[in-house]
Amino acid sequence: MSASPVYLDAASAAPPHPVARQAMLAALDDGWADPARLYAPARRARQLLDAAREAAAQTLGVRADELSFTPSGTAAAHAAVLGGLVGRRRAGTTLVHSAIEHSAVLHAAQRHTAAGGDAVSVPVDRLGRLDLDAWAAAVAAPGVALAALIGASHEVGTVQPVPAAAELSAEAGVPLYVDAAQLVGRAPLPAGWSVLTASAHKWGGPPGVGLLVVRKGTRWESPYPADERESGRTPGVVNLPAVVAAAASLRAAAADAAAEAARLAPLVDRIRARVAAEVPDVEVVGDPVDRLPHLVTFSCLYVDGEALLHALDRRGFAVSSGSSCTSSTLRPSHVLEAMGVLSHGNVRVSLHRETTEADVERFLAELPGIVAALRAEAGVTDL
Repeated sequence: MSASPVYLDAASAAPPHPVARQAMLAALDDGWADPARLYAPARRARQLLDAAREAAAQTLGVRADELSFTPSGTAAAHAAVLGGLVGRRRAGTTLVHSAIEHSAVLHAAQRHTAAGGDAVSVPVDRLGRLDLDAWAAAVAAPGVALAALIGASHEVGTVQPVPAAAELSAEAGVPLYVDAAQLVGRAPLPAGWSVLTASAHKWGGPPGVGLLVVRKGTRWESPYPADERESGRTPGVVNLPAVVAAAASLRAAAADAAAEAARLAPLVDRIRARVAAEVPDVEVVGDPVDRLPHLVTFSCLYVDGEALLHALDRRGFAVSSGSSCTSSTLRPSHVLEAMGVLSHGNVRVSLHRETTEADVERFLAELPGIVAALRAEAGVTDL
């Protein structure tokens, strides 16, 4: 009998939190009507939507009227960037962002430059940490409308110096957008941002729900055609059962976040140490200290990343590789390239509330043999 599958890709999508399932089923019964209407079922739906917004806002420590629900984390990121640029178009047309932003932010930047705007990419060091001197110079240049900085790298786990970057941005009079997809529900939010986004399926909520938070006083304008819903920030009717499930699971995940971080961080430390010691010609990447508690990335020389993923999948391990959300393109990771580290045979392992010590031990026991077998097939031996 084969061993049970081990899911180690929470940074892409965490397994559904039990609270999310319960909340969604209840909301399917009670929250199917249009919350904008006046009759009784619609009023009940409106109560559910208002309660979900209040709960999510309270968990994040923001005002309820600052928070909107979007159809996905990607949609929230697009709205954050493009809306921030539209709202500040009189100040200039330049977007400053780090070289390791999520592809959703980079795609929004490409749309902006295709329309005649400018985008400035700020480098990172070999650990994936923002170059603050370069950031300071970039945000202080004339014509900067918006700055964008990921809260923590979705690919290598390095936590970014958001408070310092925010201070430099504020000194230049530039609002800061933070992509907090890997932080929300897992770690405290940094200070100093004006716009923030997150994605429910990263914390165990359902897919198809994003959060867009625009602080009061921030110059932000919807880049979409006018729509009266969600304070005009994102068009269309929200998926109310999914929104209710997202808010409920966020509260539950945030309540357990500190305990989960304390449980998972030593397991990630074990992976970092054992992979480096037991797999020849491997590079464990990302900051070893200032990092997310649940995520580790390493690259194996002389191994094809896709072949390694398939081999691990055959042994029951679900992990990701290369640049998350762009692995289907078979292009090297833009994050690893920006860091100047090895990108061959790249594996990202990300743990979650259901991950056990036994799961990690089984992965560590089987990985060296799997890598050795792939290298032997490629004619690489005696390492």
